[in-house]
Amino acid sequence: QVQLVESGGGLVQPGGSLRLSCEASRSIFSFYAMAWFRQAPGKQRELVATIGTGGSTNYIDSVKGRFTISRDNAKNTVYLQMNTLKPEDTAVYFCNAREIGAGQVVDYWGQGTQVTVSS
Repeated sequence: QVQLVESGGGLVQPGGSLRLSCEASRSIFSFYAMAWFRQAPGKQRELVATIGTGGSTNYIDSVKGRFTISRDNAKNTVYLQMNTLKPEDTAVYFCNAREIGAGQVVDYWGQGTQVTVSS
């Protein structure tokens, strides 16, 4: 069993910044990829950014140039640096770790952290 614990959410004004952290209970190097998702009220959960074991990254168009996903293998932690935040970034942000092996795909999730962008 893997535990993912997010932190760093909060209330921020438009244009502000936050850094989310996701600490895993075991080495993140063992995962195929890690990612951040978000879910706004009344909307489906959406993928925001991914990072592979080798450090390759992908982002949805709406956050490109504003958000940066990174990983620290020594700390078993993945980060999401969010700059120039907009009200539409308001959501619960979830950390995800994907494990692939023996023909199976297993997804692990954190409990989520609230990000609210409002003046």
